[in-house]
Amino acid sequence: LRLVASGGVPVQAGGSLRLSCAASGVPGARMCIRCFRPAPGNDLQGVASIVPTAGDGVSTNVAESVKGRFSISRDNAGTRLYLQMDSLKPEDTGIYYCGAEPGWITPGRCHRLDPARVEYWGQGTQVTVSS
Repeated sequence: LRLVASGGVPVQAGGSLRLSCAASGVPGARMCIRCFRPAPGNDLQGVASIVPTAGDGVSTNVAESVKGRFSISRDNAGTRLYLQMDSLKPEDTGIYYCGAEPGWITPGRCHRLDPARVEYWGQGTQVTVSS
């Protein structure tokens, strides 16, 4: 499985960005994908997650800290994830990573945004929000 993140560029506060994470190597795109960014103390903060459900649906989750400003979606093939970020603030600055956990993952497990569950990481993309 390979993940390639893109879309991070400098932007002014109040602006928008759409990050993309392209995934390959997982049959049927059966995987949970989570997005993270740095948190104080060398930790990672979960930002959003998305996972397929039965009947060709998807379940999404956005962390409370960014709810109302960020949203997550994916293409129909399930191989490209999009993190839409609106009303950006300087504190949103950081390297954003996507991580995948392959398999039939339940929404409950996926949406816990636990970095320890990630099996494959993308390289990250830098978001810089200036005031």
